[in-house]
Amino acid sequence: MRIFINDKPLDIISYKQLVNPEKFEGVFSDSQELPPIKRWQDDILFKDPSVDLVIRILYQLRTRKLRELDSITLVSHTKGDLKSFIKSRFYTIRAAGGIVLKDKKVLLIHRLGKWDFPKGKFDKGETPEQCALREVEEECGIKVKMGSHICNTWHTYTQNRKSILKKTYWYTMSCTDDSQMTPQLEEGIDDIRWFGIEEAKVALINSYPSMRWLFKQMLKGNFK
Repeated sequence: MRIFINDKPLDIISYKQLVNPEKFEGVFSDSQELPPIKRWQDDILFKDPSVDLVIRILYQLRTRKLRELDSITLVSHTKGDLKSFIKSRFYTIRAAGGIVLKDKKVLLIHRLGKWDFPKGKFDKGETPEQCALREVEEECGIKVKMGSHICNTWHTYTQNRKSILKKTYWYTMSCTDDSQMTPQLEEGIDDIRWFGIEEAKVALINSYPSMRWLFKQMLKGNFK
């Protein structure tokens, strides 16, 4: 499980998934002690952190810029319990969206000053697939056909003093009709464009780390 907190990836893994421990610049084995922030550089690993230590790690991620940090990984013998505890610290909402493809081009929307992929929250009773299709068609003014599930992303933010954990289901989609394509202005979308794959990589530099990571996951299964 990967959660983006303040644009920093936090990975929660089991020891079976710890296949390359030497890649970490910092490895911290004390389950109770929070290391000095000056040591939070590049990729760091915490082994079997206690509940109290996890709370302090989350606080640092949410309240500091941590410019020298690339990622944090928590490895645990009880991965499931650790995931459940971290999720319990937030109010979870669900959303779904899509990476829309046409002739080896990808559709990006421009919202809040960043290039992004269309997505939105669930309506009552919707499945992830239904939500993804509806949101993409509404936000982009196009018709699409559902493809395969890419992955789910998790990211956090604060709204009305409440800590939110947003789970988003992502799918590939193929465009069947873009003759009426137009950005949904009432959702804050001010532009929408087709990009070639390399162009999209450049455009996503001005985006969220979670969206760049999502795009990489999509490319692993497409355009090989």
